[in-house]
Parts: sequence; C-alpha cells; structure tokens
Amino acid sequence: MAESEEKSIFLNALDLTSGRERDKYVQRACAGDPSLRRSVELLLAAHERADNPLDRPVAVVPADPLLPSLSESDTVDYGVEGPQPVDVIGPYRLMEQIGEGGFGIVYVAEQQQPVRRRVALKIIKPGMDTREVIARFEAERQALAVMDHPNIAQVFDGGETATGRPYFVMELVRGVPITEFCDAHKLPPRGRLELFITVCRAVQHAHQKGVIHRDLKPSNILVTLHDSAPVAKVIDFGVAKAIGQSMTDKTIYTRFAALIGTPLYMSPEQAEMTSQDVDTRSDIYSLGVILYELLTGSTPFDGHRLSGAGVDEVRRIIREERPPLPSARLSTLGAKLTTVSASRRSPPDKLQADLRGDLDWIVMKA
Repeated sequence: MAESEEKSIFLNALDLTSGRERDKYVQRACAGDPSLRRSVELLLAAHERADNPLDRPVAVVPADPLLPSLSESDTVDYGVEGPQPVDVIGPYRLMEQIGEGGFGIVYVAEQQQPVRRRVALKIIKPGMDTREVIARFEAERQALAVMDHPNIAQVFDGGETATGRPYFVMELVRGVPITEFCDAHKLPPRGRLELFITVCRAVQHAHQKGVIHRDLKPSNILVTLHDSAPVAKVIDFGVAKAIGQSMTDKTIYTRFAALIGTPLYMSPEQAEMTSQDVDTRSDIYSLGVILYELLTGSTPFDGHRLSGAGVDEVRRIIREERPPLPSARLSTLGAKLTTVSASRRSPPDKLQADLRGDLDWIVMKA
C-alpha cells in the first residue's frame, strides 16, 4: 500500500460533505484493496471524532487542576509511527492527549521554563507531513501569532521536533461553545447580545490583521467564566485566509471543488467552492448565523437536511434559499418553543416580540 495513495484518497474524501458520498468514493478509490480502504476509513473516523477536536487550535478540557504529572524518564522516539507514550517536546511535558484527528494530535502540556503553566500543544501526526498539511498548519500558527486580542486564543510558541514535525503551543481554554454556555446559564437576549458583541470585536480584530477565519461556528467560540463574568474566545484558524498577503512562505494547495468551512454556518460565497469571492463578508455571514441560533435555538437551515444532501444540493440551498426571519422561525418550533423561551428567561410571546423589528433586520442583513 503506497502511503501517498492513502493520503490522497483521505484528502479527497474530506472534500465531500455527505457521509454517503464519502463512503461511495472510498469504496471506489480503494476497490480491490481492503487494507487501503481500512486505513483511509480509520483516518476519516479519527478526523470526525468528537466534533473534530484536532481542528480546534485551543483545547477544551474540564476545569480540573489535578491533572496527572509525569516522571523525568518519560521519553519517546518520534520517528516511529503508531501509538506512543507521553513525552517531552522542548520545554513542554505532554500530560494528556485530548484530541486526535486525521492530521494531528492535541495535548494538554505543562510548560517547564521560563514559566510553569498548562498549555495546549498541537502537533502533526507522523506520516501526515505533506506539503499541503504543513502549509495549512503553519498558516494557522501564523494567523494566531499576529493576533493580540482578549477574545482570541493566544499562540505562545512553535517549532519542530528532532524529526521535523511542526508543532505550536497555545493558550489552554477551559470553555464550552457559546450556544451551550448561553443555554446552560439561561442568558436572556440582552446578555447573549452583549457576549456576542465581544465576539464581533474579536473577528473585527482578525480582519484588521488581514485574516479571514472562514469557519466561525459555536464550537469555535468557547466561553468560560473569569471572575464570574463570561469571556468568549475565538479559536481554530485552521482554514483561515490571508487578505492581500500570504500568512506563510509555503504554498497552500487548495483542491478543486472543496467546501471550506462548515455548511450550517457557511456563506453563499464559500459554497461557490472558489476562493476568489471570499472576503470579510463571509465571516460576517457566519456571525449572522450564530446570532440567529443564539436568539432562536435553531440555525437558518435545517442541519438534518444539509447532512443528508449531496454537495451540489448543499450548495444550492445555501446560495438560493432564503431562511425565515428569526421571529418567524420561533413560530415553527412547536413544543420546542417552550424550552427555547425558558432558556432565554422570556415568555414565548415576549421573545417573538423582542426579535421582531431591529433584531430580525440585523440578523438577516448579516
């Protein structure tokens, strides 16, 4: 089995948003080679596990300070593929693996010097160091490095292992997606809007630094409490795009007909599957979808419908169909409306009235 063939099939399969289309493609591409098919399926399963934790540059872990420590003798040869024991990379002692995807692994790590602190360390998996993967990895690291905003996760350091595998070290954020946080704490519409405004300012900062996120969604906006106040952090610049200049001196290879982003939150320009028309407005569209969900408990387009559709149908829906106004969507929720209004501390009639007018207009304008 050629390693390059395995990687090629895996990367091409990622371009397909429908699970059924991926299965058919893998079956076709690996015809007559069960071993190759199994290897590709394992990579895809790892990539999709736990809402793709690897694709988040900042780790989401329980706020438990009693994480295990390691002995000085824990070492590993990073030139060997396969499961490895915990190790030390430079001044960082790897403590716990918290995410694994098709491209790499995320660890909770303890920085030893010059300060002692917990961080998140993201590293490319052995054998996945293709030019495209490395270029995207370095672009993500550079995108984070140019940011300096309290609502964007910080990057602290970066480098390569002795065998040349790139890694970078980030702020360890102990948070939950913004939608889950707002529902769990029963934030009313005003509280949700105040938190959302901080996210908008963070995205504006990224745009001012020349970076478009291209994959804004609730799981990439984590919220935690600091001194009893909610603080949002924008994470995952893994598919970010530079405005006007390159974020890395390595070429980023974009495969033809690749949907970049998450369909539920994707702009019509991204659904065109070309990069020419994708600019800051794509992020603003995604922010509008997130605000829609924060206010109504639903996304503009039905998730089950999109997940069951093929790529062409997903693109058509996003580009051509107009979703209902947020206030109108509430009237379609049925029994769910009681739960939605309760999590916003507002009776159903008042919630609908609050959304009519300015909020309806603002969301749909985005």
